[in-house]
Amino acid sequence: MSDPTSKNPSEMTILVVGAYGLIGCGVAQRLQRDGHTIIGLGRDIDTGKRVLPAINWQYADLHTLTDVTAWQPFLKGVDAVVNCSGALQDGPGDDLEVVHHYAVAALAQASASANVKLVQISAAGAHLDATTPFLASKARGDAAIQSAGVSHQIFRPGLVIARHSYGGTTMLRMLAAFPLIQPIGVAEAKVQTVALDDVAEAVSAALAGNIPNSFVGDLVEKETQSLREVVASMRQWLGFAPARREVFIPELMIRVTSRVADGLGKLGWRSPLRSTAVKVLADGVTGGPTDLSEFGLLPVKSMSQTLASMPARAEDRMFARMALLTPIIIATLVAFWFLSGLIGFISVNEAAIVLEDVGWPRALAVASVLFWAVVDIAIAFGLAYRPYAKMACWSAIGVSLFYLAASTLFVPDLWLDPLGPMVKVLPSIALALVARIALETR
Repeated sequence: MSDPTSKNPSEMTILVVGAYGLIGCGVAQRLQRDGHTIIGLGRDIDTGKRVLPAINWQYADLHTLTDVTAWQPFLKGVDAVVNCSGALQDGPGDDLEVVHHYAVAALAQASASANVKLVQISAAGAHLDATTPFLASKARGDAAIQSAGVSHQIFRPGLVIARHSYGGTTMLRMLAAFPLIQPIGVAEAKVQTVALDDVAEAVSAALAGNIPNSFVGDLVEKETQSLREVVASMRQWLGFAPARREVFIPELMIRVTSRVADGLGKLGWRSPLRSTAVKVLADGVTGGPTDLSEFGLLPVKSMSQTLASMPARAEDRMFARMALLTPIIIATLVAFWFLSGLIGFISVNEAAIVLEDVGWPRALAVASVLFWAVVDIAIAFGLAYRPYAKMACWSAIGVSLFYLAASTLFVPDLWLDPLGPMVKVLPSIALALVARIALETR
């Protein structure tokens, strides 16, 4: 059996699992610059093509890839696989044991049989007795790779800092975006970061044969800082004014917030405030820095060096503020549409009279009020359920425009109502448009 790295490294075909994620995107772009042919694998091809339109894409859900034979079609013609997939917490569509362990074990065995090299992106702190299912399941996946007999390297990055953000790094930007005050919980939790470019560089070196087979190492900076210091650095990087006061969030409030975020997770919202993210931060995101110089690589950059290498732009500040405001915007729209429908049911007679006064039959007027009350509440539920939220935004806009047009046609006097019910529809349309844009996660 030949060495998987014996082929000219510049001519390799590489399958990147989870290529549209934070790490996967950076790795895929770097490997493409190295001259490799990249195939992205994921369950959201539309997002993949939008994020990385220049690579080939294949659809797959890791929940269906827990058997060796299921991986075999994806490994045909492939020289190496880089697994960047992962989930933070169990929820709708995410099973940590499947994604981090069973699917990875099957991939490792299939790669060994097909003589395909495997590079695994794990996480700093991944060990079998870890206190969170996230890190423990990652460790089981790593162990499965090590026992499969496949040519491999395993990298365990700390908190990954990149130009774009997702998950934990989005939470840091949200915290940094608070005006005037700086709320902070588990302020003294220890964190070691790593630049996405350094992770991609390590993967590139591994595929070029510069890092030995079976290597396992943490990719973290040498310095360790507190979460308080990390958030302060992020705030300074974004160009926000220093907080006038630090507000410490008590442990009880953190637990309550995490429970609420976990509940919203059942509706498809992957909040960075879910209990696993908070627990991982509280335990510390740390590891043992790997000396990359023996492989001809530069040391992992410190957080200050990472931030200095990518000066913040106006869009970075806008993203941080929008990440902070998005939950408020969605909650406002849900309340607006739910209460609008509820009031329609409660005040059906009064609303029907408005239509009767312009000549509508009583039965038709009542039926119309009740029908549109149901529509309003349906929009509220659609906005609350993440998989339908984007569609619900368009529905809210469409229904609002219909209300304006129908009211203008049948009851134009409403435009002159002292309380301005017609005029107040216009801001709701604008807010739904903002929400639709804010719901783009990648």
